[in-house]
Amino acid sequence: MRWRSVVKWAAGLALAAMAVMPAQAADDRRVVLVTLDGLDWTDVFRGADPARAADRAFVHEPEDVQKRFLAPADRTMALMPFLNGVVAKEGVLLGDRDHGSCFAVSNEMWFSYPGYNEILTGKPDPKVRSNEHGPNANVTVLEWLNRQPGFKGQVRAVASWDHFRDIVNAARSGVPVNDGWDDLPARTPAEAKLAEFAREAPRLWATVRLDAITHGYALETLRRDKPRVLFVSYGETDDFAHEGRYDLTLDAAHRTDAFLAELWKTLQADPAYRGKTTLIVTTDHGRGKGKPDAWKSHGKPIHEGSDATWLAAIGPDVKAGAKPEGCAYSAQVAATALTALGLDWKAFDPAAGQPLPILKGR
Repeated sequence: MRWRSVVKWAAGLALAAMAVMPAQAADDRRVVLVTLDGLDWTDVFRGADPARAADRAFVHEPEDVQKRFLAPADRTMALMPFLNGVVAKEGVLLGDRDHGSCFAVSNEMWFSYPGYNEILTGKPDPKVRSNEHGPNANVTVLEWLNRQPGFKGQVRAVASWDHFRDIVNAARSGVPVNDGWDDLPARTPAEAKLAEFAREAPRLWATVRLDAITHGYALETLRRDKPRVLFVSYGETDDFAHEGRYDLTLDAAHRTDAFLAELWKTLQADPAYRGKTTLIVTTDHGRGKGKPDAWKSHGKPIHEGSDATWLAAIGPDVKAGAKPEGCAYSAQVAATALTALGLDWKAFDPAAGQPLPILKGR
């Protein structure tokens, strides 16, 4: 009898262990959060603008843009096939105002630093009124995660714009931030090639490096460090727009869409990420509306409409086709990322925006 009891106890223990295993696997959730600086919702959901693409003030070779981005029957697929052909079908794509979907920033500035602060902290800060704000006094979701059990040392940031060292407050947060032209580590042969490419590439802007460099470092970070949380920020879609080069802005959007597809493919090919990673993609602000050249800039109050943004998400916990009622905001991104990780977002900041209703069972 005693032996039977031992057998039953051992069998029960084994069953309990088996029951715990899936929960432990589910707890190894991961998030890759990506931003495309200043890419307007109209380009994402309408594709290339025919009038703007035909204007030689904004496009140097209209025939080339016409062939690649306007002649195809589906302009949205021609420009951003991954977002519109994969994420929109298997996940969610919010912000198509032509069809009643609203996404926007809630800060009052409508430009980069305030936008990124809102995305990463879950709420706007009226004190952040300049891109030269300096080290962020606010704690981002990246910093908070880097202090949590199971996430410490498992958070990374890679960005084209060199201001992210301040936005994430790398000195205080302890989050490794790779950004700008002067941050070019060469810890692997692939990184050494990236650093060499960066030294030989044209410096189109002093504070923003080419997105191909940032993308290469992001891929290497995934492959080498395998962080549970990776933040990636691409910048060319905003900077080419400020230059008034719509042709190069379209090229940047198309190229970055391919970067997103490669990130997703990389995540699905790696057992550390496959089946447990949520990819969230959004932008820090929109672009001005009205006059023909309003799209070149953004910011309140001059450039009305540049508060309109968008968000995409795909992953095992994302409800395909889910759409929030009313308007959703960038302030909800941080809590959404935390919920996708299986964490209580209120433990981060109960005053942050609530999670977007796009995740299964949550």
